[in-house]
Amino acid sequence: MIKVKKVEKYFDDFKALDGLTLHVKKGSIYGLVGPNGSGKTTIINHLVGVYKQDNGEILIDGENPYDNIKVKERIGYIQDDLFYYNQYTINDMKKFYKGQYPKFNDEMFDKLHDLFNIDPKRRIKTLSKGMKKQVAFWLILSCNPDLIILDEPLDGLDPITRRNVLKLLLAEVEERKVTVLVSSHNLRELEDICDTVGFLDKGKLVLEKKLDELTETIHKVQVAYNEENKEIKLEGKLKIKNIENVGKVKQLIIKGTREEVEEAINKTNPILVDFIPLSLEEIFIYELGGEQVEISKFFE
Repeated sequence: MIKVKKVEKYFDDFKALDGLTLHVKKGSIYGLVGPNGSGKTTIINHLVGVYKQDNGEILIDGENPYDNIKVKERIGYIQDDLFYYNQYTINDMKKFYKGQYPKFNDEMFDKLHDLFNIDPKRRIKTLSKGMKKQVAFWLILSCNPDLIILDEPLDGLDPITRRNVLKLLLAEVEERKVTVLVSSHNLRELEDICDTVGFLDKGKLVLEKKLDELTETIHKVQVAYNEENKEIKLEGKLKIKNIENVGKVKQLIIKGTREEVEEAINKTNPILVDFIPLSLEEIFIYELGGEQVEISKFFE
């Protein structure tokens, strides 16, 4: 669905995108993560046709989105800093969106009204931040886009509304094979919905993998031994990415398949072995080099 190949973008002397390459398959939910200034919003502005790259190639279903109305009609975009005509009511915004999106679905609009339960006659300026974000989802989902691009999409939503919005997105992917690109600092949210994650830093993609591949090849294991400070040496190609000692108990981060890890650990004669689920944030830390990585900048 989305192909970005060796894209460069300069703002005067600043290189915002540095040979960026990424791929998003049709019908997938792709999470784009990175610190402030990493290039997330810049590449999104290219995908929605606002910016034109200086070098490289950007294609959405084989077409360049820049200055391409037909491509833009298929893209639903919710940005972090929402813009509305404040004097407009929600119904006025509906009319505006209908003029921009030929596939706008009135039936879907009415259906979502029951979910969000906001009076469509209300003026935008009277709504809270969270309500404005709900209206954004309400309008974009009514447009029946083939590609939905979201920049910090759940910020400002209460937990119940957040859960309902995620369900709506998952339903769109399941029923209509919609493609979703989500940019967020909240890795916990991404691991609930994404099937692929890309980590961006300084305009480059430093890691891109399917979530199931990430979780299948790196493990957190808690191991206990009869003796304190036992030295562990694992056979084969397994690599211990991190180790913490608490008396007779060790907590290990090990790269390899679960079967390989389990077999190797059992050969060290432990009295207890317990596999503990890794969070996406922990996976990110150890995939990119362990605790020495300045990981805090990614989650500010």
